[in-house]
Amino acid sequence: MTYLCRTVLLLALAGLALLPSQAIGAGKAEISTTELKAADLVADGQPIDLTSPRYVELFQELRERHGFSQEELLRLFAGVTIRKKVLELMDTQWEAKPYYLYWPLFITPQVVEEGRRLREQHSALLDTVEKQFGVERDIVLAIWGIESRFGKSAGTYNLFQTLNTMYDAYPRRRDFYRAELLAFLLLCRESGVPPLSVNGSYGGAFGQTQFMPSSFQAYAVDLDGDHKRDVWQSVPDVLASIANYLHEHGWVLGAPVYRELGEELKGELLTAAYRKGRKGLVPWQQVAATQGVALPPSPGDRDLTIVGLELADGGLRYVAAYPNFQAITKWNNSNRYAMAVTELAERLRGK
Repeated sequence: MTYLCRTVLLLALAGLALLPSQAIGAGKAEISTTELKAADLVADGQPIDLTSPRYVELFQELRERHGFSQEELLRLFAGVTIRKKVLELMDTQWEAKPYYLYWPLFITPQVVEEGRRLREQHSALLDTVEKQFGVERDIVLAIWGIESRFGKSAGTYNLFQTLNTMYDAYPRRRDFYRAELLAFLLLCRESGVPPLSVNGSYGGAFGQTQFMPSSFQAYAVDLDGDHKRDVWQSVPDVLASIANYLHEHGWVLGAPVYRELGEELKGELLTAAYRKGRKGLVPWQQVAATQGVALPPSPGDRDLTIVGLELADGGLRYVAAYPNFQAITKWNNSNRYAMAVTELAERLRGK
């Protein structure tokens, strides 16, 4: 079924059938299917068409490049369906909330208390992780806490269904989720984990680390020495894997993460950098001189970015984001997330 036919059918089922002229003109003046979200174009529990060109091509790659048999694939994919809720949640992510509403979702008295208790309980392990990977323990704990509430909440969505839903029915990120589906099948085969047994987030992340499959393949670590990279049950592997990810993305032990700049930027240089987001790189010396604040040096004289965080009164709180801050955004492509991690880490160490 084509994209247009599926749209017309679903609208008809909803009592919104199009006139013939509207159907012919769909995508033009009469109606634009691009205004519909991915979830509007499917039904929950809708079977995925394994005879579609994208699945035929996927199966071919799995057979020819990765050694799966056609029988194995048909058995594994038999009955896989769309989970509509996944598509709905993808278009209403928490990271879209303003910062004053975002951070209280993660930084609560209960989370801080539990994080401090675990900081003490795993003190020796955190010493090892900090020494081996060069990442502060409180940052590692903060990510653990935000991602899975220290392992208590790793997700309830069947990961195989989620990845297939995104690949089949979320065109905007289809290529990304195709790669993640491949990586997931390979890691399950390597780890001896049945693909249908894994639960995770609506975005396709899993385990206490909430790694995407490709991130697991690249950054998960076996620290407990059992020859398995276990981000589901092994706390040593979980903490080491988080630290390894940040280490591989340029984290520098003891270096600044951010510095406050106030609620107003003093100069077009910084304003322009803020508007450019992560591409608006500015030497730390220029940030200090323009804003009239004292800033610590950036490691390796690497440039800073300017981040604005929404306040409840409608204003912005500006911060200078150092390379360590930028490393956190490699984990989650959100300045709000990186700031919440950093501020939770501050509370865990009692700042």
